[in-house]
Amino acid sequence: MNKFLWPLIGFIVLVVLLAIGLNLNPREVPSPLVGKPAPAFALPRLDNPAKTFSPEEMKGQVWLLNVWATWCPSCVQEHPVLVEMSRRNYLPIVGFNWKEVRGDGALDSKPDTPEKEMALAIQRSSKLLAAKGNPYQTVIMDLDGRVAIDYGVYGAPETYLIDKAGVIRFKHIGPITPEVLEKKILPLVAELNK
Repeated sequence: MNKFLWPLIGFIVLVVLLAIGLNLNPREVPSPLVGKPAPAFALPRLDNPAKTFSPEEMKGQVWLLNVWATWCPSCVQEHPVLVEMSRRNYLPIVGFNWKEVRGDGALDSKPDTPEKEMALAIQRSSKLLAAKGNPYQTVIMDLDGRVAIDYGVYGAPETYLIDKAGVIRFKHIGPITPEVLEKKILPLVAELNK
């Protein structure tokens, strides 16, 4: 009897663990950065690459850092929600353009020069924002993805809600939908602005 019972118990445990795993939401990956200061950086701006942006510029405001790229279909999907958020002045949104040239899969290696890569990234990003609207207070360019590593970016889109003291309070993986905006982001914004 025992030689049949142990495999059965093992099978039942395996089925239970599998069922639990299938019910987990992969978009709710806990971020070790939530509750910690946003990593510092200085990245070039889309509108003037000679100037840089730093999170320090947003101190005293609750704001969103939205990781996106033109080659990302989910980023294009969430774009109208961001445009509407901007139109309603819910909070400032900083666009974090991630691996604009290297992430699209079209290039096997880095372009000839960083200047050519930046020019191509600016052209692509500006074209999309001109066509679909620009929800961002500013857009910054992380062409090689080094700063994204500090933020624990898995892919685009990802969005970080940062409080007035510069602390990350929420991370959302995937496109922001009207439901995510209404049920998660806006209640947190209201709480952080108290």
